[in-house]
Amino acid sequence: MSDLSIVNRDHHPGTGALLLRGRNEPPPLVITDAKGRRSKIWDIAPTLHCSIIGTCLSAAELRQFFIKLGDAEARTASDHTLHSSGVRAAGQHDLVGKLLNKALDNRHEAAIRRFAKASNATQVRALWLEAFEQGGIPGAYWAVLTHPATDRPLVEEVFGQVHMLSHMVGSSNRIDITRLRTLERELGERDDKISRQEARLSESARERSELLRKVEGLEMQVRRREIAARTAAELTTGTLTESTLLRRLDAEKAHSSKLASRLAELEDEARKAQKFAASLNRQKDQLQREVTALEAALRMDEADRPGLDAERDLDGLTMLYVGGRPGLIDQLKALAARRGGTLLSHDGGIEENLAALPGLVSRADAVFFPVDCISHSAVGQIKKYCRDGHKPFVPLRTASAASFISAISHRDVPRNNRLPRG
Repeated sequence: MSDLSIVNRDHHPGTGALLLRGRNEPPPLVITDAKGRRSKIWDIAPTLHCSIIGTCLSAAELRQFFIKLGDAEARTASDHTLHSSGVRAAGQHDLVGKLLNKALDNRHEAAIRRFAKASNATQVRALWLEAFEQGGIPGAYWAVLTHPATDRPLVEEVFGQVHMLSHMVGSSNRIDITRLRTLERELGERDDKISRQEARLSESARERSELLRKVEGLEMQVRRREIAARTAAELTTGTLTESTLLRRLDAEKAHSSKLASRLAELEDEARKAQKFAASLNRQKDQLQREVTALEAALRMDEADRPGLDAERDLDGLTMLYVGGRPGLIDQLKALAARRGGTLLSHDGGIEENLAALPGLVSRADAVFFPVDCISHSAVGQIKKYCRDGHKPFVPLRTASAASFISAISHRDVPRNNRLPRG
């Protein structure tokens, strides 16, 4: 296809554009500026607006955009309704359209600066492929579509990749739902196993204590009978003396001390058993919470279908997730966005500089970190920055989606009494 299908704007846009396109050329996908300035969102074909709004702005960001505009229904509207409003606004060259374009520019300023170094379509494509491989798709997509050097083949290529990616994400979500249901079943089985182990432990502890009491009672009876028989024999023969009684008293004191030591050991073992049982109970409660959170997440996935609204209980909360598994972060961000929040992330110092942590903590309302997938130094810095900034931090049992879902579902983060940002 001819690159002229991306039309240049000049002082006579109407006639000039038609002459350049020719009669057999398709409508332009992007109208570019003759002076090489970046295109605006209303210069992009309406067929691309849906992908722009859905890819370049999260549901939470789009909701905040309309709330700031004074839309009375924005707080309670479904994600689909807000998406439709965003697509309509994208095609309007009015105040709302200009503000939407500005919001996209501000959101993806870093990507725009990176793509500004490109001077032709080949260089723009190379930057796009690099960003695509690294997962920086939202900013790169907006930068490509508005870049003055972008031609129609490149627009069609990047749109196709984004379009297919949406299908893959949908398929991945279905796989995730299956995995969540499997995990829910496994958690239920583990819960039953823990309950059985706890019951066996309690029964074994009770039987052991009972046996020990019986053994000690029998030992005391035998000892008393032996002492009584020996004392009777000594009285009969006249061999019971004061020194003998003193030796027996010393022996009884030693035996009493031994019994007291044994009692202390048993009490210590009992405390350890109670502590272990309490730990099992806490683990059981935590696993049950995760099961409940996963069930709620599955219901939210069902609510994402057309005609149903998902619960948006995070209410614009900004959270920071430090550490964890890189492959899971995008899913956690999508989950937070569906529930009306924003999730920032930092890998805990593996590739990203720990010097960035203070700034991220200052932007967040709460900080999460999985205790099984983060360095001790990163945990220490998180706690320090959170305490300095009066921000809550939430340790997670594992780096699983279940632990994160459970934490945000059971009000482990502030909402109504949100702390001021640093």
